[in-house]
Amino acid sequence: MMTDSPSGGISRRRFLTSSGAIGTLALAGCVQNTNSGDGSGSDGSGSDSSDSDGLSGQVIIKGSSTVFPISDAMAEEFMAEHGNVNVTVDSTGSGGGFENWFCPGDSDINGASRPITDAEIEQCSGNNVEPVEFEIAGDALTVAVNNDADWVDCLTFDELRQIWSDESDVTNWSDVRDEWPDMEIERYGPASTSGTFDYFNENVVGEDTEHTTEYQPTEEDETIVQGIRDNEGGIGYFGFAYYNSNSEAVKAVEVKAEEDGECTAPSLANAKDGSYPLARPLFIYASESSLQNEAVYEFIRFYLEQAETDIVQEIGYVPSSAEQRDENLEKLDEVAG
Repeated sequence: MMTDSPSGGISRRRFLTSSGAIGTLALAGCVQNTNSGDGSGSDGSGSDSSDSDGLSGQVIIKGSSTVFPISDAMAEEFMAEHGNVNVTVDSTGSGGGFENWFCPGDSDINGASRPITDAEIEQCSGNNVEPVEFEIAGDALTVAVNNDADWVDCLTFDELRQIWSDESDVTNWSDVRDEWPDMEIERYGPASTSGTFDYFNENVVGEDTEHTTEYQPTEEDETIVQGIRDNEGGIGYFGFAYYNSNSEAVKAVEVKAEEDGECTAPSLANAKDGSYPLARPLFIYASESSLQNEAVYEFIRFYLEQAETDIVQEIGYVPSSAEQRDENLEKLDEVAG
């Protein structure tokens, strides 16, 4: 058996039925239940129906800024139904979450915008943490430019590689295409601890080169949006949900993988059918030991069931399919049973 859950190890007994639609999405930096945890209702009467099932405890979530809005919404709704459960959600980047929290055994769940790496699995193993993978949504990773950049509507992978490779001598837009303006390219993107950085580096920049360090890195996707918005030569990339909520502030660029390919816009429909070349799956990873914790188990079950609902699409991602949901739930019960 694994080490104790950071939330406190207790025997898992399944007794809840997750139901109902998720309410309003809250994009806070950290979601936390403020109930006293003494079993009383909000008025001190002890009549709060959210406490009636007896479920209590803490769930700690770290990881991907891309997955953060989904986990944040799930935490809000779950705590609304279970008033004695505290769910905290922090955006640390996929890699930052694995390295600093999940693999050391200090969080229960890690959101990830790319699969866990062999090195991360090895780190987890060294701390007796066994990660359990659940694919929970799909994303259309979006490249965006300033709204006034009317010269660019579509970029090829080769052009993106020129802009973002550390071996490239591209500094101005005219260096990419002669007909584009002699204006400096201002790059904004995720930090190297981000799964989005890893995905873009592997799938666009390529294995033979490295991502440029000549850009402004951040774990805050809203900061990337602001940088692009405020600089006419700005360009950056992030999860589709952040474009979806800032579509008036920046312009999404169509992408084509090959020179003779078709320019395709980032959209949920294009991500779902696979026509968009930067479509990718999104994950959460749970510690096997944490799944022995009643509150963590029930929260994960709730999360996996709701990942198929409209809330994921409203945030700006492709919901998991019924088949994916069933596979996830079967895996959950196999691991936690």
